[in-house]
Amino acid sequence: MHRLLSRQITSLKVPCWATLPRSKQMGMALARCHAPAVGSFPGTLLFHRTQSFHNSPVSLKRRPPTDPPPPRELDLLRYDMKDLWKGPKPALCLGFAGLIPFVGPCLLMAMTETYFPELAYIQVAYGASIISFMGGARWGFALPESSPAKPDWINLGNSVVPSLLACAAMLLSDNITPAATIVIMGLGVSLHYDLSLLPTYPSWLKALWAVLTIVAVLSLIGTRLMDGLYPEKIVFT
Repeated sequence: MHRLLSRQITSLKVPCWATLPRSKQMGMALARCHAPAVGSFPGTLLFHRTQSFHNSPVSLKRRPPTDPPPPRELDLLRYDMKDLWKGPKPALCLGFAGLIPFVGPCLLMAMTETYFPELAYIQVAYGASIISFMGGARWGFALPESSPAKPDWINLGNSVVPSLLACAAMLLSDNITPAATIVIMGLGVSLHYDLSLLPTYPSWLKALWAVLTIVAVLSLIGTRLMDGLYPEKIVFT
């Protein structure tokens, strides 16, 4: 009897952990990890959930899409310049020929190194008439029923502003400097209206008016510089 009990106890001995092979040690470790918790229902398994954290830089994180900003006037004008030479030839020829009263007096004063007040007055008067023409063209563009521009208070009201500036310039024509300043302001305001309030103008027309306005403004500024650099000479007494 004693021998039988000793044999059973020997058979129930648990082998030492160090004496077990490597594969058995790994299997027993996994079994312990996945063993059900005490008091849990039979047959349930223990699931381990891993959570990863996003540690990328802030600049690399996805941001909600935003609407692109509306294009500015200079951006629109940059694309319109490509269509400058697509306009009708009569409009291009008459438009560039209309720069002669602006550029001519300035070049003549620079070549002769003399300031002519009569030519400066002609330049200002012609600029005032061009401002009125640009306002009238805007009015005529908005009146037809098939026009994309509506004949509302904004379009028609702003069409009158250049004419009022031209009238103010002629009232101050006794002093060329303030008159030329008003003409320069009128040209800039007219171009701003054409690019912002009436973007439905043909691309070639917007590009043409932009070029003509820039050259006219530079010519008026050049004439004002001649007044301070060169001596004055009156042609018609």
